[in-house]
Amino acid sequence: MEELRELIALLRENGLAEFELEREGFRVRLRRESVMDLSIPTEAVNHPSATQSKPAQPQPSAPQTPAHPGARAETAASEDQDLHIIPSPIVGTFYRSPSPNAEPFVKIGSSVAPESVVCIIEAMKLMNEIQAEASGEVAKIYVENGQPVEYGQPLFGIKK
Repeated sequence: MEELRELIALLRENGLAEFELEREGFRVRLRRESVMDLSIPTEAVNHPSATQSKPAQPQPSAPQTPAHPGARAETAASEDQDLHIIPSPIVGTFYRSPSPNAEPFVKIGSSVAPESVVCIIEAMKLMNEIQAEASGEVAKIYVENGQPVEYGQPLFGIKK
């Protein structure tokens, strides 16, 4: 687990978009998705002289959106200070139910105890049951079924 955390830190520190490591029957592939706006104004493409003759006008700044779903969940969770946040203990794929046809472990409004299973995170073909670790009522679900999650990413908000 510690090696996985180090690899994730290496990925972030060096701005890498993708990293793959394979050794002795162990393989891990990490990939970050980022949103980059590389749009060029159509005036500049169609009429190069148009941008030279007009004085530069300040463009209204577009609101910044987080680069990946995990960042959106962290932003949403930071607004819910009164809730107990259940974070992802590992990197993997989030599943709300034990199988595709089964009911979700919990829904908004469900009561949970510390040992209640709230979801499954699949990591390297292993299904890891995640427990609530707190008593209360599920108030928020920050992740969609089948979505990749990062270490420490908020999954649920529990109202105590």
